[in-house]
Amino acid sequence: MSRMHSRRKGSSGSKRPLVKESPKWVQQSPEEIKDMVAKMVGEGMSMAKVGLVLRDQYAVPNVKLATGKTIKDICTEKGLKFELPDDLQALMKRAVQMTSHVSKNPKDLHNIRGRHLIESKIRRLVKYYKREGVIPESWNYALDTATLQVE
Repeated sequence: MSRMHSRRKGSSGSKRPLVKESPKWVQQSPEEIKDMVAKMVGEGMSMAKVGLVLRDQYAVPNVKLATGKTIKDICTEKGLKFELPDDLQALMKRAVQMTSHVSKNPKDLHNIRGRHLIESKIRRLVKYYKREGVIPESWNYALDTATLQVE
């Protein structure tokens, strides 16, 4: 698989070991883990941050192996809803940061192009999420609204 905006292959990266069941040293029951996930998401944490906290502080290496459900499935089961998906929010945050950088450094052409590439990724992702029904059809990406939603 190649990278989207470069000519490199981009196949490097770490892979999780193939494990089919939760380790025996996980001390929490699946219900306790589900309650912790609901509590953290209710406090405003993103799904990625919840996974990191469970891994680092509660020694739960994989929520799906421990509970049989992903963090997103647990949130929908508990009735917790996110305004925007995590990956879309992260891209919007990067676009806002690059815009503030480019406004201070207007001759930085490399970052101007990088911002254009990030915004094209955002538009593609928005099109996909609208098609799948994750975000409403009336939602549109604009840098001004992204600044308000991210910060």
